[in-house]
Amino acid sequence: MTRVVALGLCGIVLVWLKPDATYVRNAVTDVASGFSRTVLAQAPPGRQAVIETTAGTFVIDLASEAAPNQTAYFVKTAGEGGFIGTIFHRAIKYGMVQGGDPLSKDPSKRASYGTGGLNAVKAEPHAPKMTRGSVAAVTIPGRPDSAGAQFFVVLADQPALDGQYTVFGHVSDGMDVLMKISETPVDAGGLATDRIEIRRVTIRDTPPEPFVNDTPQELAAYHAVLDTSSGPITIEFLVDKAPNTVRQFMRLAAASVYNGMAVHRVAPGFVIQTGSLGSRTVPLTERQQALVHPLQPEFSDVKHVKGIVSMARGDDPGSATTSFFICTGTASALDGQYTAFGHVVDGMAAVEAIEAAPTNGETPASRIDLRAVRIEKR
Repeated sequence: MTRVVALGLCGIVLVWLKPDATYVRNAVTDVASGFSRTVLAQAPPGRQAVIETTAGTFVIDLASEAAPNQTAYFVKTAGEGGFIGTIFHRAIKYGMVQGGDPLSKDPSKRASYGTGGLNAVKAEPHAPKMTRGSVAAVTIPGRPDSAGAQFFVVLADQPALDGQYTVFGHVSDGMDVLMKISETPVDAGGLATDRIEIRRVTIRDTPPEPFVNDTPQELAAYHAVLDTSSGPITIEFLVDKAPNTVRQFMRLAAASVYNGMAVHRVAPGFVIQTGSLGSRTVPLTERQQALVHPLQPEFSDVKHVKGIVSMARGDDPGSATTSFFICTGTASALDGQYTAFGHVVDGMAAVEAIEAAPTNGETPASRIDLRAVRIEKR
């Protein structure tokens, strides 16, 4: 049976060992039963696989240009429901997970896990690099045409595997879910002892990144609603004054970066402040983290008066990232020094309720939630 072992603690090395006799017999049986290798119609580019599991959901960007046959077979298998009920039958903690074997649908066939669903796809070029998030086809050592439904995902860069496997996708979201799956206990033979099943695989066109290509005029058609525990607050954007800041704020909101935050500062007569990453109830996903970056300032002639929304920053004018504040009074010292990008058009009563909350210094005595920021058409 194909086995995967981890060697070393600094950067996990994966080694695929020679299959034993049982594995070879099962592989030969697959071919003899008429399940022949084939070249399928190439899947169109720009597609994703959304894989829902009992441990959560992750997304694969499919690489149809690099591996057209393997991608097409994966899409075909998903469309036929072939992955539903299969499990991740092998896992190396924080190193690799393997799944897709149709035999793993049946607990009574546990001894044969890792031998099914192969010998279906012709060999394709191997990826030069096996990097974190790479999704590759499982093959029988020495048999390049043995790929099929089984796949594995590496959760750390694996230079020892460079040039050895066909990579047909890359994880674009949900690495945290895969890391959790990799924690599945395994027996002495490396087989998972808990069943983490694939519930559904949906193939879709890759959705466009929201607000990336919108013109400033198009961005101006939206407003933001802050869903706080003190009530909703509606913000209209100052796109003409800070177009890049508005675009970034909308992208962060659309990616749920602001979900589960808190109002972390209340300075009566001055500001209320939220958007601190440290106030989130759960950490950002890798996809969310990738969106966070320092913003270049867009200082303007906007006066910081009650209701103005502006980006918080450190001493460096270009250090603003996610934190922002709402003025609760006139703050002339901030004019031309902070990027004002919006103003409150509804919900000032909620702003005032937050301003009146008991504090320890400028820290609210009780948590004031920013549940989410919704971007809506005006």
